[in-house]
Amino acid sequence: MKKLITFTIVWLTVITVAHMTLNVNWAVLLNDRLPESKRKLNVAYIPVTCHLACPVTDYISAYSESGQIFVPRMFQGFPEIKEALMANKMQAAFMVAPMAVALKAQGVPVKIVYLGHRYGSAVVVQKKGPVHKFSDLRGKTVAIPSRFSDERLILFKAAKDNGVDMKDVHLVEMAPPDVAGALAAGAIDGFSMGEPFPSQSEMSGYGRVLFHARQYWPDYMSCVLVVREDIIDKRPDAVQVLVDGVARSGLWLEDGNRRRAHREHAADFVGRYYYRQDPRLLRWALLNPADRVMYEPLSPRKKDFELVVSLMRETGVLDHYIPFEDYVDTRFAEGSMGQTAWRYEAGATKAW
Repeated sequence: MKKLITFTIVWLTVITVAHMTLNVNWAVLLNDRLPESKRKLNVAYIPVTCHLACPVTDYISAYSESGQIFVPRMFQGFPEIKEALMANKMQAAFMVAPMAVALKAQGVPVKIVYLGHRYGSAVVVQKKGPVHKFSDLRGKTVAIPSRFSDERLILFKAAKDNGVDMKDVHLVEMAPPDVAGALAAGAIDGFSMGEPFPSQSEMSGYGRVLFHARQYWPDYMSCVLVVREDIIDKRPDAVQVLVDGVARSGLWLEDGNRRRAHREHAADFVGRYYYRQDPRLLRWALLNPADRVMYEPLSPRKKDFELVVSLMRETGVLDHYIPFEDYVDTRFAEGSMGQTAWRYEAGATKAW
C-alpha cells in the first residue's frame, strides 16, 4: 500500500511538472508579476505574414545584448485581440487597419504607431469552381477576417471597378486559420485573406488566386501595430523600442541580396516556434514571388489611411469622418527612421 501511495505521488508530480512545462507560458506569468513600469509589453498577433515582423523581432532580439524586448502572444482571430487590448491584457497588438480606426472612433484609447506589412492579401476561389472573374462571385459565399478589415474593403473596391453590387455577394466572418479548410470542404466559395492562407490553398491544390489586393489597390496595406494610449503616455520609451525592433525586422526581411536567405530562415523559425505551421507554407508565401508581401516602407502615411477611412464610410462600417491625427501617432515611426536591419544570420549566436 505504501509503495502504491508513493508511486501515485511521484506519478502526479511528474504529470504536474510536465503540464506546467508544456502548457504554462512562464514568460507571461513572470512578466505580469513585475511592477508595471518594468514589465515588457504584451504584444498580440495572429499567424499571418502581415504580423511576421512580430515573431521575427522576438526571435532575433533574444540573441541581442538587450534580450527580448516584448512578450508576444498568439491569437487565432481579431475579435479576441480587440477584447484583450481593451481589457489591458495586451498593451499592443497587430490588427487590421479598419478595426483600429473603428476602435478609436468608438472612443477606445488606442493609436496606430506602425504598419505590419504592405500587400500580402488575396481573394482565393475554388480551383475547379465556376468563379473565373469578379462578376462570377454574384450569389457566392466569401469569407473575410472581419467586417472591419481591409480584406473586406478590397472586395468592395474590386466590385465597384467591375460593376458588381456587393449586396449580391454573401460575406461571412471567419478566423483566418479556418478559411483554407472551409474552402476545401466547400463550405465557402472563396475568401479574402492575408497570407499564408492564400498560399495554403494554392499549395494544397484546391485553391486558386482570383486576384491579389494590389491589383485594385496599388499601395495596399492590411495590418497595423496599435498601442494603448495610456502606455504611449506613460511609457513612450518602451513603445519606441517596440517600433524600432519591428522596423529593424522589416529591413532584415528586405535586406538586399540577403532577402531570400533571411526569408527562408524566418519561414523556418516562425513556422516551427511561433505559428505552428509547416515552414514550407511560409516559404511559399514569402518567396513566390518575393514581393508577394513587403516589409517596407512601414511608416503610416496619411493618404493611405484617408483612403481606408473613405472606404469604411462608403461601405457602412464608419458613420463619421475621423482625422488622421486622432488615430495615428507618427512620432515612433519618425523616431525609427535611422534604424538599420538586424545583423543576424541563421546559426548565429549573437545579433546586433
